[in-house]
Amino acid sequence: MSKNTEVDAGVNALFNAGAHYGYSKTRRHTSVASYIFGTKNKTDLINLEKTQVLLEQAKAFVAELGRTGKTVLFVGAKAEAKSIIQNKGAELDMPWVTERWIGGALTNFSEIKKRVARLEDLKDKREKGELDMYTKKERLLLDQEIAKLQRNFGGLVNLKKLPDAMIVIDSKREHIAVTEAQKMGVPVIALANTDTNISTIEYPVVANDGSISSISYFINELVSAYKGARAN
Repeated sequence: MSKNTEVDAGVNALFNAGAHYGYSKTRRHTSVASYIFGTKNKTDLINLEKTQVLLEQAKAFVAELGRTGKTVLFVGAKAEAKSIIQNKGAELDMPWVTERWIGGALTNFSEIKKRVARLEDLKDKREKGELDMYTKKERLLLDQEIAKLQRNFGGLVNLKKLPDAMIVIDSKREHIAVTEAQKMGVPVIALANTDTNISTIEYPVVANDGSISSISYFINELVSAYKGARAN
């Protein structure tokens, strides 16, 4: 397959995923101006040929991470992204966040490790029946603690150190996570729509970040790049 044919196939796949739909022109951030193809019914349409270039750059970086077995943290708390992020993170045996970002998850990582350790300890004791010694009320409180810890930190059990990179759905929404990553020197790969400042993101991919089909395509491409490189 020729290079042009590959590009055309990628652009068509992005189009079929609805990746070209931006937000209204009034919401456009100046940093994405060069990625706008045009405006229809006051809605920006994204230039998918340029998006394809950005995606290929992101995939090349992720492939390098895969070749060297690096840890990638998946982040996406919006409703359209949650199940995709969790499933694909689990597929790679990588950490993920699908609930509200807990401030300090990276910048105060030592404290987060303590919360994860508490979760693992309580779950282990419950599975072994070691919580049966407590009263019914005490067990109820412990179950509630486990549920809360699982919701907030369950996806971080595999995160034994700071991640080597972060994959983010909607970097504007997840600005706290992105800011923490930048403070800690963690490169960010982000699916970002036309309302986003992409100037500070290492690997932005300008595309629809609000539809399941677009999010799925973006994540699947990155996961495939990682898995393919790791297998080789």
